[in-house]
Amino acid sequence: MSSANILVLNCGSSSIKFAIFNMIQQNVLISGLAERLYEADPIINWSGQFKGETYITDQGHQAALDTLASLLSEWNILDSLSGIGHRVVHGGEEFSASTLLNKDNIAALKKLNHLAPLHNPVNMLGIEACGKLLPELPQVAVFDTAFHQSMPEHAYLYAVPQAWYQDHGVRKYGFHGTSYRYITQACAARLNKPIDQLNILCAHLGNGCSASAIANGKSIDTSMGLTPLDGLIMGTRCGSIDPGLIEFIMKAENTSIENIMTSLNKKSGLLALSGCSNDMRTLLAEEESGNDQARQAIDAFCYRIARELGALSASLPSIDALVFTGGIGEHAEAVRQRIINFWSNSQIKLDPQLNQQAGDEQGLISLANSPKAMVIATNEELMIAQDCYELCNHD
Repeated sequence: MSSANILVLNCGSSSIKFAIFNMIQQNVLISGLAERLYEADPIINWSGQFKGETYITDQGHQAALDTLASLLSEWNILDSLSGIGHRVVHGGEEFSASTLLNKDNIAALKKLNHLAPLHNPVNMLGIEACGKLLPELPQVAVFDTAFHQSMPEHAYLYAVPQAWYQDHGVRKYGFHGTSYRYITQACAARLNKPIDQLNILCAHLGNGCSASAIANGKSIDTSMGLTPLDGLIMGTRCGSIDPGLIEFIMKAENTSIENIMTSLNKKSGLLALSGCSNDMRTLLAEEESGNDQARQAIDAFCYRIARELGALSASLPSIDALVFTGGIGEHAEAVRQRIINFWSNSQIKLDPQLNQQAGDEQGLISLANSPKAMVIATNEELMIAQDCYELCNHD
């Protein structure tokens, strides 16, 4: 196909993020968000070559995508698309790379819904809606889990009855893989080092948080597990806890597993520890004004990251750099400094000025005589667009 425009979709439970990439110019033409999809007033807004917003006439993902298709036609972009790239959270063991979708692998993908019941069914809604709306356009699935399929058995196996793994796929998968793949490529370029010789630790810190050890350009361990609930403290997710806590609270509160899982996913993390917010910007402001509970939440958040980075460092032969990314990782210099303070034996020393400005041209935030620490802005959407373009134009 001669067209160089790719539509990237990220379907959430009540929203759809979208972007149109031109792969020749390597830039975003238009990006936007359809939100409140199951409320009384669903709306879609966009910016870039065109800017505006409009209410969606009906509820649901299909209605939002119908509206988006009409807008693409109005902008004279619809006919220039060569493919649609979808973010899909969980690819299980079946999908270790981005995949051009067809009937067979869509059916295989549906069988993985149980591995990510909060995410994959919604991702599938987007895929199926686009298939009905734009059947002539090829679609590509890009998986959060794919980059971590290089983890060795000793890193991904759980010490539970192995029938659980063999029959149900219970193992560590890891997430944020598309972000880590982008960071690996960007870091190798900035350090002028071949990817297959690059050894880094990376912390992806946003509302969802994880850390990963990348050896010779490949993921060898990561903090998230079977689900994105495991690992670090997050905005509303608990991260790693004693599994026995679930039965304990079921009995103590006389409640259901569904209620507990809702609490662990949506009412825990920074929100629970602080008692006021899941937003790090709010918590830093609260701490500044003397809110001690906000301080405790930030301390716990940073300590858990430092502890995880220290543990992951054991899996690397050497460390070329520690990289911070994600909304918090890229923008919260106080959080970066506090993580380093807790990880005192890392020998990393941050340059206060470089840390405040989120790095020099290379992204470095560490002193010249220190092990390297960097800030690199992630770009998962670009990775999805690149994968989609390559697969849709592959002879």
